[in-house]
Amino acid sequence: MKPTVRSERRAGRRERGEPRTIAGFTLIELMVAIAILAVIAVLSWRGLDQIIRGRQTISSAMEDERVFAQLFDQLRVDTRQAATDDEAGQPAVSVGGTTLQIVRNFGVPGDPPRLQVVRYGISEGRLTRYASPPIGNAGELRRALRGDVGDWSAVQLIGGVGSITARMYVPKLGWTAQMSDVEAEIRRNDNNLKVPQLGNAPLPRSVTGLEVSIGATSLHAPVTRVFLVGE
Repeated sequence: MKPTVRSERRAGRRERGEPRTIAGFTLIELMVAIAILAVIAVLSWRGLDQIIRGRQTISSAMEDERVFAQLFDQLRVDTRQAATDDEAGQPAVSVGGTTLQIVRNFGVPGDPPRLQVVRYGISEGRLTRYASPPIGNAGELRRALRGDVGDWSAVQLIGGVGSITARMYVPKLGWTAQMSDVEAEIRRNDNNLKVPQLGNAPLPRSVTGLEVSIGATSLHAPVTRVFLVGE
């Protein structure tokens, strides 16, 4: 039995002169592994790039929403404080081309009542709000209405604006963008006040609502809001 055991042990050993075998990866296996890692890296980069782009898009949309909210809040204040046609001596709300003009009441409690002319227009692709200094007499108001904006303040509100359009709501007529309709409403109201039984009643507003649409390069469609005039 012992010789048999020795022969089995010798059979399990490496004989002298035999090449040593080393465990490892072949070239094909390495190439496959590198290819898999490359695919994973590309997919990871694309996923990260999409996440970054998505965050940028969301941030840009939130900024646009904030800016539009500020714009419409200012428009709401201006239309709510719009003067009457009697006070302005002409339509208190007027539209011409890409310009919206509002004659509004401006004053501090305890001070004499004053007016202010504000205009919304596009300048170099930016929607800008121009505001006159407080107006205390008819001469200053006439100069402001003629378009003298030398000492006016100007605040740029939104960039990338391609258009601003507005429609006015005239009682008994509806929505219109024509100033001739507004002027006809003023004449009609003035004629009605000449009836004796109406006495010295104030002239009704020719425009009671305002619809404003803003078109920008960052928008798929214009943003439209409706405001009450002198509410």
